[in-house]
Amino acid sequence: MSNPSEGPNLNVLLDVPVSLTVELGGCHMPMRDVLQLRNGSVVQLDKLADEPVHLSVNNKVVARGEVVVVDSRFGIKITEIFGEPLTK
Repeated sequence: MSNPSEGPNLNVLLDVPVSLTVELGGCHMPMRDVLQLRNGSVVQLDKLADEPVHLSVNNKVVARGEVVVVDSRFGIKITEIFGEPLTK
């Protein structure tokens, strides 16, 4: 049993899975254009290629970073961690 004066033991939370997401961008397009998408279609997003992306944990933005490629997979190089989540 833990001592109440020590505060809560947060170690029990360290193995709880959370959802990490990174949004590369988005766009608006008419449904007629969406219905014409095929294999090989390219959809232009609203962000520039070198623009920072936000990293969210359970839908709360916690960091900003740059998209990188690691072993043929996308990754994020963290450039800034926020004390308080940003609004999207």
